Amino acid sequence: MLQWDFTKLSTVNMETNEYQISEEFSGIAVGTDVADVAFAVSEDGKCAVKCEEESKRKHTVTVKENTLVIKMEDNLKWFERIGIHFAAPKITVYLPKGEYNEILIREATGDVQIPKDFTFKTVDISLSTGKVDFSASVSESMKIRSSTGHICVKNISAGSLDLVATTGRITVSNVVCREDAAIQVSTGKTDLTQMSCKNLTSNGSTGDITLTDVIVTEKLSVKRSTGDVRFESSDAGEIFMKTSTGAVTGNLLSEKVFVTKTNTGKVNVPGTVSGGKCEITTSTGNIKITMK
Repeated sequence: MLQWDFTKLSTVNMETNEYQISEEFSGIAVGTDVADVAFAVSEDGKCAVKCEEESKRKHTVTVKENTLVIKMEDNLKWFERIGIHFAAPKITVYLPKGEYNEILIREATGDVQIPKDFTFKTVDISLSTGKVDFSASVSESMKIRSSTGHICVKNISAGSLDLVATTGRITVSNVVCREDAAIQVSTGKTDLTQMSCKNLTSNGSTGDITLTDVIVTEKLSVKRSTGDVRFESSDAGEIFMKTSTGAVTGNLLSEKVFVTKTNTGKVNVPGTVSGGKCEITTSTGNIKITMK
């Protein structure tokens, strides 16, 4: 009867509200429930916030203490939460292109997208279920946490990097990190490509990690339980890798002093006796390292 348009079965009314911001601010704080959050460059050089939201669950947009605050106001009764809806709320923040002090996002279920047109001093993003696509440079620290969702950081420079995903995947591409980088996953894969930093630490339970053209000036430490470790054209001052049932394979750019240990796996490493320490330990995984 509805020509297979299931959105017409929705019992939730959606509306679009736009807020013009005239006050000055240097920080941004977003707290919402199920809305997608996207940032875009303002064409007229002014700030505006466009909210596609439920008519009974609106957001407030204010400037407090030099911070643009976007917050969900949820005053629904329990019986008002029962219904059917298909459209996802969305918040679009239009900002003048430039540098901002900090950005803080707290999200339950929704995606976050921040393009390359902006620069932030510090970044702190935390969400439960959703994808983070981040392409803006950060002068100091960047922290992104997601329970179930993909974290993608690409084409940026940052002071320090701290990425955590529980069951999601982490992808880092073309990133210059001036200080330390920490990447932690539980059951997701990690892909690092064209990345440089001072120290790199990556811990995980079930999930492979792949490093391609990754340069660590000091210490590289990788731990996995059932995931493989693979690296291509990568190197570090010192390398420490440990897996349980995963294999460690790849090639390095400089000589190392190899210290290897495995219970049932095979070991094949170069017989070099100079360079930094490369310690690799596995339980049932093979170890195969070559020099490029």
